[in-house]
Amino acid sequence: MQVPFVGSQVLGSAVGMDKIAMKTAFAQAGLPQVKYQTVTRSEIWSNPCIFPKLCDDIENKLGYPCFVKPANLGSSVGISKVRNRSELEKALDSAATYDRRIIVEAGVVAREVECAVLGNDNPKASVIGEITFISDFYDYETKYTQGKADLFIPAKIPDEIATKIQEMALQAFAAVDAAGLSRVDFFYVEKTGEILINEINTLPGFTSTSMYPQLWANSGVPFVELVDKLIQLAIERG
Repeated sequence: MQVPFVGSQVLGSAVGMDKIAMKTAFAQAGLPQVKYQTVTRSEIWSNPCIFPKLCDDIENKLGYPCFVKPANLGSSVGISKVRNRSELEKALDSAATYDRRIIVEAGVVAREVECAVLGNDNPKASVIGEITFISDFYDYETKYTQGKADLFIPAKIPDEIATKIQEMALQAFAAVDAAGLSRVDFFYVEKTGEILINEINTLPGFTSTSMYPQLWANSGVPFVELVDKLIQLAIERG
């Protein structure tokens, strides 16, 4: 229709939405990630001989705890944290009801930090924010219920770590060919200083609890100015 719109075009958001394609793009860009394994619905819903071998392979490669995720859903829908074989089997079966392709990721003890990106061909990265929560993981209820999670902006991390996260956020933005806006999520393993990219969200939320507008507000770009800038970026890209 040739109408300008805010955010990434089809490629950027499609790659950003599909966790398997996204991780492939990140790997190609040399961005460090947690160990993961891809699985298909046909493997999960296969004959009784194949499924146990699949679970054995996941246990040997990733161990526990690990996370089972549908490849193409957001907001933590269909995601399960598993700690043993029984939970793994149930989680795989559940994830297969949501998507034909599933990803299983190794668990990691880390701080969850996020960086907002704004721009087209010359994007900028915001200050870093951190999410803390008391639930077992950052699930749907925790994300969207006021008071279930706390945001700290800027995150209390060393300057060199913050700079590295900003650099990696811009690399991730380019890797999926994003445009306009994105929020990039990371794991910061404080014990080792390691930074692992988790995912990119090419259309982050703008609710009262959302991190994206808060990150930019704390970077000197208030909400009204942010919205105006996003519209300008959409028109610029055409």
